[in-house]
Amino acid sequence: MSKKILVLGGAHIDRRGRISGATADGASNPGSWFEEAGGGGFNAARNLARLGFDVTMISPRGGDPTGEMVSEAADLAGVNDRPFIFLDRKTPSYTAIIERDGNLVIALADMDLYRMFVPRRLSIRSVRDAFSATDMILFDANLPEETLVSITARAKALGKPVAAIAISPAKAVKLKACMQGIDHLFLNEAEATALTGERPENPVHWPSLLGDIGLRGGVVTRGQRELIAFSAGHVAALQPANVEHVSDVTGAGDSLASGVIAALLRGLPMSEAIREGAAAAALTVQSPNAVNENLSADLLKQALALVPPARILH
Repeated sequence: MSKKILVLGGAHIDRRGRISGATADGASNPGSWFEEAGGGGFNAARNLARLGFDVTMISPRGGDPTGEMVSEAADLAGVNDRPFIFLDRKTPSYTAIIERDGNLVIALADMDLYRMFVPRRLSIRSVRDAFSATDMILFDANLPEETLVSITARAKALGKPVAAIAISPAKAVKLKACMQGIDHLFLNEAEATALTGERPENPVHWPSLLGDIGLRGGVVTRGQRELIAFSAGHVAALQPANVEHVSDVTGAGDSLASGVIAALLRGLPMSEAIREGAAAAALTVQSPNAVNENLSADLLKQALALVPPARILH
């Protein structure tokens, strides 16, 4: 029987406009438009479902066509989608304008609906049942701080392991209130800096800095430089896979979280789990989408050939 994972967090629409020529400020720019379902938690949920896990996703959703797009994406990936639907509200969205070379010009995050996921919604019978039945809980920092605290408190009471995705520096700071309830946090250096108030010259110090604020384990990504992972007193470093053709880096961090979680649930140590996470991220950046729709356990196994062994630091 496949392991069950409960995901609570962002499930919305990502819109990306890419300028085709030199960017002209304050003027109309030729380009192309692309939109897809996204959200940190939702990207991870779809990856985990494609890797063979029984995944349930709970998030707020508007009663609009974009909300239907998210639901269709969940069905396509095999995710058990259980949204809170607000018929008179818009589904959250993230809209970005990107230069020809891939650099972000400006972005707008319309995420107000996530405020409606208040702690009392965790008391709904179907949500309580989902907590009781799951093998792991994964959430992202799109949700309100008080809801994140309630999620970790309920998970602790049930003895369920908890993983979290930081999303952004501005949202990551909400995790401070529930840091001690998180077993595995996935974040980048900017988010780690927002949480700790420091940025060490040597990345090997990230585990101790994050440990000082109560975190027991996590993975700090550093772009194409070595990531740092720690769990149960052990620390490892891993050089990300060298990918010849990068199509779009959107969703790479969510895929890394998915690969690591999948490996941990299969009983692998963190030093091996981060290799599977790096392989999943490599597959994602080769896809134009935030989730590689061809992802499978077999494809992930093949992609491991691109990933070097982890360095055990201690």
